[in-house]
Amino acid sequence: MKQFTYIVKDPLGIHARPAGQIVKQAKEYPDTLVTITKGEKTVNATHLMKLMSLGVKTGDTIVLTCEGPNEENALEVIGNFLCDNL
Repeated sequence: MKQFTYIVKDPLGIHARPAGQIVKQAKEYPDTLVTITKGEKTVNATHLMKLMSLGVKTGDTIVLTCEGPNEENALEVIGNFLCDNL
């Protein structure tokens, strides 16, 4: 299991467009469980509506967790996306 903690800097937080990109990237690793946690709530990153339900805003801390055979690749790709876009 690999984890990456990130503080969201985007003024809109995780809105529809980046959430869709996160879902798309997470689905590229079907053998790896990719989740995002905000506070006490954890959701599967392959489900758009669940990801949106976290209500991630600017300044919120999220934890990206990847667990499975491709956890390192998934963490790197999605973690880089977060840093570059959010």
